[in-house]
Amino acid sequence: MSGDRTRGAFAGLALGDAAGWPAARHRSALHAPWSRRLYRELDAFAEEHAVTTLPVPFALNQPTAPLAVGPSDDAEWLAWTALTIDLPRAEAFRQLAGRSDVRARISVANALDNLAKGVEPPASGHDNPHHFDDAAAVRAVAFGVLGRDPSEDARVTNAGDGLLGAQAMAAAVAEAVSTGSAAGAVAAALAVLPEDTAIGHNARLALDVARRAGGAFAAVPALDAALIDHVYSYGVGAAQTVPVALALAEVSGGALGEAVPAAACLSTLADSAPALTGALTGACGGYAAIPQGWIAASRTLAGCCLPELAGKDLIELLEELV
Repeated sequence: MSGDRTRGAFAGLALGDAAGWPAARHRSALHAPWSRRLYRELDAFAEEHAVTTLPVPFALNQPTAPLAVGPSDDAEWLAWTALTIDLPRAEAFRQLAGRSDVRARISVANALDNLAKGVEPPASGHDNPHHFDDAAAVRAVAFGVLGRDPSEDARVTNAGDGLLGAQAMAAAVAEAVSTGSAAGAVAAALAVLPEDTAIGHNARLALDVARRAGGAFAAVPALDAALIDHVYSYGVGAAQTVPVALALAEVSGGALGEAVPAAACLSTLADSAPALTGALTGACGGYAAIPQGWIAASRTLAGCCLPELAGKDLIELLEELV
């Protein structure tokens, strides 16, 4: 059963990645630049003319396949981590430095620049304007399914809450894979999240408001009010996305079909909260509990962030890893 839950963690992350609205934006990178320029022009037109019909990613006269429901950045960085997990982590990232075809979170992009300039971990992650984001938390799923410590990997790109988020996700995924218990997974995460940190405070706050709301979907307005201040321009802070994933996993009882749609409703956090939630609940329920339609839509990587992964099957990569 643990093997089934291991596959569930990877497939759940890919499903949640695909369910969030930013996935189509990420995948549109596979289209010609002019299409994204036109998208921005249409968005500006709507603003200038008070039009409420907003543009969505579109193909026009290009292939439509990149805009089909499917995984994007989170699943690709998870796959890359699985493929390189036995390498010294700074060396694995150093192999990406200087490439112009890599798309990544701000923390990763800055870490690659730091490495190229000779700035090594932990400074590469600490001296980083987005040290607090959840890039390492996404990658930590690969370490969690193997029961490994993600800290060396996380310190390359992150620090503070970004590092703690990775450690919490790895601990939670490891427990979920081992036992299938959402409550146990949350307890394992809380054990590595000090209460006097932003992520530790938010995790306990998120759990409190979600429990009082009485369910995953019911908790969406309360989680929005408690955790999201709508001030900052990016919704990938580990101190928000990881607590949301923990709270929704617990109050749904580890049910992916309840937790992931609720995470996707938190539009500000939709770039990664659904993916993190999917990883936790997929590990709890196992691969067999994931709807077949979503498995078919989520296994194949597009190569929108790491072109060499285009067409790769995420679950087959996992099988090679384990």
